[in-house]
Amino acid sequence: MSDMTIIVTGSSGLLGSALVKALRADGARVVCLVRRVPRDADESFWNPEKGIVDPAALEGAEAVVHLAGAGLGDRRWTDDYKREVVRSRVKGTGTLAEALAGLSAKPPVLLSGSAIGFYGDTGDRAVDETAPPGTGFLAEEVVVPWEAATAPAEEAGIRVVLLRTGLVLSGDGGILSRILPIFKLGLGAPLGSGRQYWSWISAEDWVLAVRSLMKNPEISGPVNLTAPEPVTNTEFTRALGEAVHRPTMPLAVPGIVLRTALGGFAEEGVLIGQRVLPRRLLDSGHAFRHTRLNEALATVL
Repeated sequence: MSDMTIIVTGSSGLLGSALVKALRADGARVVCLVRRVPRDADESFWNPEKGIVDPAALEGAEAVVHLAGAGLGDRRWTDDYKREVVRSRVKGTGTLAEALAGLSAKPPVLLSGSAIGFYGDTGDRAVDETAPPGTGFLAEEVVVPWEAATAPAEEAGIRVVLLRTGLVLSGDGGILSRILPIFKLGLGAPLGSGRQYWSWISAEDWVLAVRSLMKNPEISGPVNLTAPEPVTNTEFTRALGEAVHRPTMPLAVPGIVLRTALGGFAEEGVLIGQRVLPRRLLDSGHAFRHTRLNEALATVL
C-alpha cells in the first residue's frame, strides 16, 4: 500500500486507531479528519454537523474509511443522546459523501461504518446480508438512514462498502473493558435469558477485513463484519470466565435490572439476539484469524 493516501474519520476510536496503525505499517499515508485544530499535515479539520470539510484534503485519495459517530454504548440512551447518535451518524456521513461526490479526483472506494443493529432482533434465526432491516430504534432510526446517507457518493460512481460491525473484542477498549473487572471478581453472569445470540469479531479480524475490502473492487454494499460462529450470551459468559480463570455466577442478571441500569441500550444492545453471519466475506475467500470465541479471547487478553 505504499504511496497510497487513505482518509480516515473516527481515527481516535477503538477501531479507527487500530486501522490507522495497520495502514501506516503497510506504508500508506493516512490523513485523519479531526474536529479540533490539526496537529500536523496528516490531519485535516472537519465539522461534520455543520457540513464543513476541506475538499483539498480528500482530492486524489485512494480510499476513505468513515468511522466517526457518537458511541452507542457510551452513555445512557436519553432522548437527547439518541438524537445525538442519529445526528452524528447521518449528518456526518452525508457531509462526507457529498464532499466526495463533488471532487474532480474521486476516491475509488468509501468504506462507511455501520452496525448489525440493522437486522434488529433475529432471535436464533441466522441472517446474512440479504436479510431485510429489522425494527426498533437502532434499525429504523439509526442504521437505515445512516447507510442511506452514503447515496451521494454511490451516485457519483464511488464504490461504497457498508461495514456492518458486530461486537468487537479488543484488549484496548470496547465491551471487554467494561465487563472484565466484573468477571475478574468472579461475578460474571449471563444477561437476561442468556439464550440471545451475540455476533462478535476480534479487532484484528475487523482490521484485516477492512483492508481486504478496500482492495477488492468486486464487493460493494453491505458486508457483515462478524466472526463465522456467533455464540449465545451464556456461551460468551462461560468462555470469558474461563479466559480469565474465574468462576461465573449461575444466576442470570434479570432483564429489568439491565433496563434500569442501561435504559434503551439494554433492550437493543444486550438483551436481543443477533445471529449474524459474514456471508459475503466468506464467499470472497476472506480468511479469519479467529473463528472460535475461546481462541479470540485468549489472543485478546
